This record gives sequence, C-alpha cells and structure tokens, in this order.
Amino acid sequence: MEKLSGGQLREILEQCGFSFSKSLGQNFLTDLRILNKIAEDAAIHKDACVLEVGPGAGTLTRVLAERAQKVVAVEIDASLLPVLEQTLKGIENITVLNADILKLDLEKLYQEHLQSGFLLVANLPYYITTPIIMKLLESGLPFASATVLVQREVAQRMAARPNTPEYGALSCMVQYYTKPVLCSRIAPNCFYPAPKVESQVVRLERLAQPPVKVKNQETLFKLIHSAFAMRRKTLANNIIAAFNLDRVQAEDIILKANIDVRIRGEALSLEQFAQLANLIDE
Repeated sequence: MEKLSGGQLREILEQCGFSFSKSLGQNFLTDLRILNKIAEDAAIHKDACVLEVGPGAGTLTRVLAERAQKVVAVEIDASLLPVLEQTLKGIENITVLNADILKLDLEKLYQEHLQSGFLLVANLPYYITTPIIMKLLESGLPFASATVLVQREVAQRMAARPNTPEYGALSCMVQYYTKPVLCSRIAPNCFYPAPKVESQVVRLERLAQPPVKVKNQETLFKLIHSAFAMRRKTLANNIIAAFNLDRVQAEDIILKANIDVRIRGEALSLEQFAQLANLIDE
C-alpha cells in the first residue's frame, strides 16, 4: 500500500471541498509511525475483523486494512465519503457505512458485517466518547477489545482506581465490563488540525464475565451513578436521595457492609459497590 503523506491528504481534502466540523470534533492523524503504533496497541492480527468508528479521512483505516482480514468503518459525516473514496481506493477489504453509530442497531450491524471476537478501533472526539463506549459495552456483542484514542484525562478516568481524583462512575462502569490498559500517549502536533489537548490510546479488553456478582445490575449502576453525583457529599447522603431511604436505613446498609458511614463514593471499590447494591435490593 502506498504511503499517504500529510501533504497528499490536505490536497485530497481541498479537492473534495471538505471543511472541518468543530461540532464533530474532527482531527485527523497523518503520521504513519503513530498510526502503526495505534494498530499495535489494538493488537490487530491477520484474521481480525475490525469495526472502526469515525474513520475520518481514512488514514488509520488504511493501516488497519493492511493488518486485518476485514475492516468495517462507520462514518457519520457524509461530506467525508468522497475523501474516503480517494484515500481508500483499491483497498478491497474495507466496507464504509455512512451512519451515526449511536443510532445504529448494533445487533443488525454485527449480523450483517462482523464476527465473534471482532475488534473495535476508534479515534473518538471528547464529547461522544462515553456514549459510544457505553453503547458497545451494554450491547452484549462478543467483541474481544475496544481500542480508543481519546483525550488523555478520559483514558485516565477509565483506568482509575479508588481514592484517586480521576476515579468516578466511568471508571466503575468500564471496569465492570472490561480490563482497561493505558497505551500510547499522542501529542497534539500529530493531528491535523492540532487539538488543544493531549490524547491517549486505551485498550479495553472484554471480560468473559463481570468481576463482581450482583442480584440486580440496574441497582448497581444506579448506586454507582448516585455515589458520584455530588462527590463532596458522603455516600449515605447520596443514596438517601437516589433510593428514597431515610438516614437510619442508609447508614444501616453501609454498616452491614463493614464500611464507615462517613465514606464518600470515590473511596469505594467495585466489589464494595456490588456488596452495597445487593444489600439495597434485600
């Protein structure tokens, strides 16, 4: 496959009359060394079926297609289709779909284009990172891993441990479904145009089953979100409001779990959240 330089990409974008959309958070990678590093972080192999969300100008798509058996790229911006026609010309193992991944029926997408153990790879804008990740995690589809390039602080939040500033609801939700592995850090000057923030690749390795057992998954998720709703409040105060409990009930549940009633949500492990969720259901 011929190398696509930054200059060539700019020329193609100009020829197609493409204008960057701030609302879509479009920043394209052109450095082949960085693109190859992302493919390595994603552990792309010759038999892999890859779902790429937001191929943009197709620079990463090309690298993925070189390494994988098949790439299915979902792009929301129709104005990028003429660009992708040129940048992906002659590469036969790529299927481009013009669609909004958040509105797609993922089960139908899987049945028509993917296979068990598929790999998701995406360069995600900050504003849409969490909705896309959670849609995939909650879909129940048999993906092997999701490797996403996101704002560095978001990657840190996904992998954060209790009692750290980054730890929050996103940390717990991601770690319920996957094992997060922090990978390459990528400077702003690697993108065109350059964003104002540093980015990082994080690989989310799907767990065969959640690391904790709960009677009701909805109770666990509601508890997690309520615990971080107002971080400066104690856990007791947050669950009183969320579960319509009085103070005696809330503190009794916390004490039954052998947890200090003055604790805040940021200090609780996923195992402790699961224990509390089961007590609430009882």
